[in-house]
Amino acid sequence: MSRNVMPPLGRRYEVGGRQLFLDRAGTGGPAVVILPGAAAMGLDYLNLHQQISTFTTSVIYDRGGTGWSDPVRLPRTAAEAADELSVLLRVAGVPGPYVLVGHSLGGLHARRFAQLHPGEVAGLVALDILYEQWDAYVPEPFRLTQAQALDESVTEIPAELVEGARALLNGMFATWPADIREALVARHLDPAAFADGMRERASLAELAEEVRNGGQVPDVPLIAFTAQGIDPGQELYLPAEMLRRQNEAKRVMYTDLAASVSRGENRVLENASHSWIHIEGADAVLKGIQDLIEKV
Repeated sequence: MSRNVMPPLGRRYEVGGRQLFLDRAGTGGPAVVILPGAAAMGLDYLNLHQQISTFTTSVIYDRGGTGWSDPVRLPRTAAEAADELSVLLRVAGVPGPYVLVGHSLGGLHARRFAQLHPGEVAGLVALDILYEQWDAYVPEPFRLTQAQALDESVTEIPAELVEGARALLNGMFATWPADIREALVARHLDPAAFADGMRERASLAELAEEVRNGGQVPDVPLIAFTAQGIDPGQELYLPAEMLRRQNEAKRVMYTDLAASVSRGENRVLENASHSWIHIEGADAVLKGIQDLIEKV
């Protein structure tokens, strides 16, 4: 599938010679910017985007090399992704400071953005993020070096899993408008897009080290969300008991993350999974974003 196909929503903006997808909805501030996880796309968060736009400006976008944005050489540094977003928001005319809502890898990018552009950040919402201290908390099978070895060996969805993946995606995006859902599912199942997601995750250990050594993250209001549901994707290759051990470690880790700032808290979502926290826990996440804006 060509990246030059126009997205079913929003538009593309030129940044550094590349075209990057962004959609802006709503008015007012602070603007809420959603940073997708690895292998995720901005339109995956359309449910939150539409609801946020009823009370402030909401932004969804695709990093370079993902979704409807032009390809880039992957993997790349968190600083490159953060600086790219800062320029994109300026080009699109979205004024800061921003509330950054980072999911998984997007959370690590949000923290790097805050290190590099502290004046542009009003608050952080962490959706089961890749925290830079991850390896200090989780059991060995989940440490980033192990994930790196796994991801480098996979470049596309195995044929026998494609239809299962299609059914999962259609179910998760069931309330999306049909034209957007069809385009989004097709993009997720495109082997090139899937391979790019794997390449993004090929340097997770290095990205975490980059943020650990990247200086102070500003002391802005932060709400972390901890997903305690069993992720259907992880369950394909790891036993449920091991996943429960990971979830126990995440409770402690995100509590410590929240304690690292003066106005932080951790909210545990018992029935939401890592990959789909923004859908399975949508009401709680939306409430958290509203609460954080009040703190700001």
